[in-house]
Amino acid sequence: QMQLVESGGGLVLPGGSLRLSCVASGSIASRSAMGWSRQAPGKQREFVARIGSLGTTNYADSVKGRFTISRDNAKNTVYLQMNSLEIEDTAVYYCWGRPPYSTKDYWGQGTQVTVSS
Repeated sequence: QMQLVESGGGLVLPGGSLRLSCVASGSIASRSAMGWSRQAPGKQREFVARIGSLGTTNYADSVKGRFTISRDNAKNTVYLQMNSLEIEDTAVYYCWGRPPYSTKDYWGQGTQVTVSS
């Protein structure tokens, strides 16, 4: 079992930055792959970034070079640093976690990111 709580969303100007945080509860959090996905209005949820338990990262092409995912296992927290934000990045951002040897993903409640002038 894993519970995830996101924070850090908000309204930002194009070109600005935000850092999202996701605190995971449960003893398996530090051994789990963690990531972020997002869902824009009228669109399907899409993958944004992933970080493995040992720190290996993957990114969607649309955010490479602008977003950075990281984790602090001592705090059971995953971060998403978002720079050079674009209007197209506007979405609800969801944190997820997948425990080792599991096909089940756990999801947070989401945090709204709005990029607008």
